[in-house]
Amino acid sequence: MNFIKGKYKQTIYKSDVGYNVGLFKISETNDPEMQDFVKKTITFTGYFSELNLDDTYIMYGSLIYHDRYGYQYSVASYEKVMPTGHDAIVEFLTSPLIKGCGEKTANKIVDILGDNAVAKIKENINNLDLIPKLTETKKKSIYNSIIKYYESNETIIKLKSYGFSIRESMKLINVYGNGILNIVENNIYSLIDLIEFKILDKIYLNIYKKTTNLRILACIVETMKRITFNTGDTYSYKDEIIKSLYSEFNISIDNSEYFTLLSNENKIVIKDDKYYLKEYYDAEVNIVKNLKEINKKESTKENDINKNIEVIEKHLGIKYNKEQIDAITSIFSNNIVIITGGPGTGKTTIINGIINLYRRVYKYNEQGLSNKIALIAPTGRASKRMSETTNFGASTIHRYLKWNKETNTFGINEFNKTDHELIIIDETSMIDTILFDSLLKGLRKNVKLVLVGDEHQLPSVSPGLVLNDLINSNKFAHIKLNNIYRQSEGSYIPILANEIKNKKLTDFLNKKDDYNFIECNTRSIKKLIVDVAKKSLDKGLDENNIQVLAPMYKGEIGIDNLNIELQNIFNPPRDNLKEVSIGTIIYRVGDKVLNLVNDVDKSIYNGDIGYIYNIDINSKSNFIEVNFDNNIVSFKREEMSMIKHAYAISVHKAQGSEFDHVILSISKSYNKMLYNKLIYTAVSRAKKSLVIIGNSETFVYSVNNDYSLVRKTSLMEMLLNN
Repeated sequence: MNFIKGKYKQTIYKSDVGYNVGLFKISETNDPEMQDFVKKTITFTGYFSELNLDDTYIMYGSLIYHDRYGYQYSVASYEKVMPTGHDAIVEFLTSPLIKGCGEKTANKIVDILGDNAVAKIKENINNLDLIPKLTETKKKSIYNSIIKYYESNETIIKLKSYGFSIRESMKLINVYGNGILNIVENNIYSLIDLIEFKILDKIYLNIYKKTTNLRILACIVETMKRITFNTGDTYSYKDEIIKSLYSEFNISIDNSEYFTLLSNENKIVIKDDKYYLKEYYDAEVNIVKNLKEINKKESTKENDINKNIEVIEKHLGIKYNKEQIDAITSIFSNNIVIITGGPGTGKTTIINGIINLYRRVYKYNEQGLSNKIALIAPTGRASKRMSETTNFGASTIHRYLKWNKETNTFGINEFNKTDHELIIIDETSMIDTILFDSLLKGLRKNVKLVLVGDEHQLPSVSPGLVLNDLINSNKFAHIKLNNIYRQSEGSYIPILANEIKNKKLTDFLNKKDDYNFIECNTRSIKKLIVDVAKKSLDKGLDENNIQVLAPMYKGEIGIDNLNIELQNIFNPPRDNLKEVSIGTIIYRVGDKVLNLVNDVDKSIYNGDIGYIYNIDINSKSNFIEVNFDNNIVSFKREEMSMIKHAYAISVHKAQGSEFDHVILSISKSYNKMLYNKLIYTAVSRAKKSLVIIGNSETFVYSVNNDYSLVRKTSLMEMLLNN
């Protein structure tokens, strides 16, 4: 392995998790690329425990070049070098690192113990008994200093021997210090907040070679987590946990003793044969408590509402019907209002009406209004659309709550609440139980909440069924929008969405101005999608306003395969167009890509779509740069799993977004993914045109299939009982 050897000279930057940028003076190397740097200082980067100035290290890694920072040495692993030679050992013993040892004592130690003096002291403190006139206090001080000096390095070596990576080791040491070895050897599963379960479980089995009660308890909790995230349920039954425990980990249990232990440890809650992870039970209890407190506050009674409505109608040049007026004015007689409706039913018009009415009633100027009203949504694209259609600032829920990615906590919480009087939340069907609980914790009890959404769309990706549970509890004012206003504009898309919702298809096979169903077998779907994409290009459309949707990633007509075909149409290889291969996937400048993570610091959120702006294969930090609506975001090579091509995306990822032109693929090969809510959600993403390609019988089956299991949650029941 290539290395550089030398002395650590200076810290430039150090993160909380041990990432270091610093200066290193090279004395020797076995790397031909590094020969020109011998006796020179170079910048290095990597994950380290404690580094001591002027200490000698061997660093293993490689030379990289950064456009902005020049040559850097990227360190994969490292080790401290024991001082050798009389003068070097004396220098080490008299350094600030070693307490209680002056130059005279250091010379005596080396003269008597020889060139292995440090190792001998480290091995046994009693070796210092050979040094004349050395007090017990100085012996202990010298010995403890040497032990402390080498402890971190030995901890890293031990953690690596167990199977942790350098980065994982650094993360653990920076949180727990050298006590981490005791935790790993006695309760490794307590590290689950820092290291993923499968790594901890593998290391546990490497150490102990058998399953003990500690592992059984940890695997039960992990099984419950997997069930929760696979089903969206907030609780499970014991039988399904036991069955999944065996299929996931080959662990068989036949009694309730383990569940009782976990309950006593406050890791799970057992109520009426329902088994909850503690955080989900607490979240549902908190939601009920907070909603009840908000709802019981006396609502405001305002005069001249109708007069103000007339002024707003005149100002906006529209005429509201009774349904819309009821929705807009409901905030003055209720503290919590739910407004639902499908595509084309005017939800945006009502949000605009509420903002304008609130402004007029309370006579707020622009600044005053923004201090009193907050518009939020679960995704970046949904909040962006909300802002564009209302001409009022909006943000994601995570940004609004000041989410900290490193700690996964919110700056806005029960101890630091917001001052907004009115919160309008769009795409509420996408909000999961934990996020809704976090939001309510950060709101004052005199707030007014308007929850806007469509309960017929797909539920949240994470566990819970918040919007449906709130509606079905009948505890809150609910205005259901039924009139389709886009119908009057000649659009068939909202009509089809409504028919899908009601499972009453009529005219879906006949071509319309904004709609076409292309009948074909599965083998022809990919070719026809390609043909439609090419014709769209001929008509002046491109990947900016065309979105292909499909239910699954794998297979001949899965999302991954469709993206390869569509990339060659919308962004084919060209001379001087930079590209790079990551495994079998080619990324090139101009590619349409989907972001898969939330990162408040970078202002990007799961589901955001952008375009590759630049590729620099020699850059570590700016390997690929992506333009998300004029927000240029850099991704390192190791972060490439955070993005995917987005010429075709899943229906789940499309939720919360709208696209001018949608192409939807329908095939029997998608199997269980074809069900009513998914088809409804896909169709309702289209604004200007929709093309469905596939088999009509499969489409009819999908519309009538209620496969999407009803999620098991306790929120509605808790609301009814309070």
